[in-house]
Amino acid sequence: MKIKIQTLLTALLAALMLSACGEDPVLAAFRKNMDDFCTKISEIDNSINSIDAQSEDAPSQLLAYLDDLDIVFQSFARLDFPEEFDYLETLADESGKYMTEAVSSYHEAYSNGSYNEYIADYAGQNYSRAYKRIQIIITFLHGEEPDDADLTIEYEE
Repeated sequence: MKIKIQTLLTALLAALMLSACGEDPVLAAFRKNMDDFCTKISEIDNSINSIDAQSEDAPSQLLAYLDDLDIVFQSFARLDFPEEFDYLETLADESGKYMTEAVSSYHEAYSNGSYNEYIADYAGQNYSRAYKRIQIIITFLHGEEPDDADLTIEYEE
């Protein structure tokens, strides 16, 4: 999963850097915001993956990083997408909501010094939903259509 996210983020960053010349300021600002978002989630992902799972404070470290991730996703959800990408704003909003639910559920799963596997599973599902929406957004920003059986694309005539 982390390799998939890192590959996706690297591809987005490269595309953003190569296509920013001579464009309008609104689109350039949006690309910078996307670049910042991808950089931040990559850094948090690296931090999460570097937690020593055997450490006594591993759960508190994880929850702190997840709180940071939620803040980044909420900032992303508040982004004003340029007009040509307005159709993606709903997905950004949804990704923020799913991440907030995931983080809240992870906190609940680790509450009272115990671990609730069922709540953690629910949290993981929401975490995946949040990232799935990000992947779809990035695919569309690359000018491609996502290949996802669960996704229905409606074209305007």
